[in-house]
Amino acid sequence: MARPLRLMEIFVELADSLIDDFDVIDFLQRLSTRCVELLDISAAGILLVDQHGELQAVAASDEHTRLLELFALQHSEGPCVDCYHSGEARVNIDLTDLDTTEPWARFAVRARQAGFRTTHAVPLRLRDRVVGALNLFHTADVPLSDEDVALAQAMADIATIAILQQRTLDRSSLENSQLQNALNTRIVIEQAKGILAERWNAGVDSAFSSLRAYARAHQLRITDLAYAVIDGRLDTTLIPAPSAVDTSPAARRRRLPR
Repeated sequence: MARPLRLMEIFVELADSLIDDFDVIDFLQRLSTRCVELLDISAAGILLVDQHGELQAVAASDEHTRLLELFALQHSEGPCVDCYHSGEARVNIDLTDLDTTEPWARFAVRARQAGFRTTHAVPLRLRDRVVGALNLFHTADVPLSDEDVALAQAMADIATIAILQQRTLDRSSLENSQLQNALNTRIVIEQAKGILAERWNAGVDSAFSSLRAYARAHQLRITDLAYAVIDGRLDTTLIPAPSAVDTSPAARRRRLPR
């Protein structure tokens, strides 16, 4: 499918998901996978700032990327952290260039160990307020074009607008509640997919995919389903266990839902 047509479809899909009481985490998870598809990169992740001003990892296209983001937050270093604090994009960073990566050498080492060669970060920003960063990774030394950078920023803007939707009269209260709700639900989902992964003896990426698929098939919020898994209200044998699949970046891109 031609990229402009696919781009239009994805923007319509994301806009249609912004309904009342929409699932923030599922929306951001979907957006991260769409970034992988549209930008032809290997992985993507999203960081959000909580009500205490601390960055948190809330979405990632795969588990390796989520762990890399957690490492960056633990050590408070990396292009994504710099991007949040400056409000400026950091793109086409060569992770093998020791001079470029010197300010966050530990992050660069961990990223290379995960198989990544280049990285990019664009801010989640609405006017003068920065609420996080969208992080992009590639296993090859392939730069983003100016058009790709603009598209990445557009995707980050969609995420920002979704998070900061004005659904109450008190804007600051809305921002805090939306951000904190996203962070809290992320924890619940992580627990649920961990339970399923252990029960099935499967990878957490596969467990999460099965969890999302079941939620969509039964028109459930993924957060509500995660709570049901954790507190035992749902018979987890009803959720189809994942089959063994190729988890390489290329294979993941081929399996992205259309």
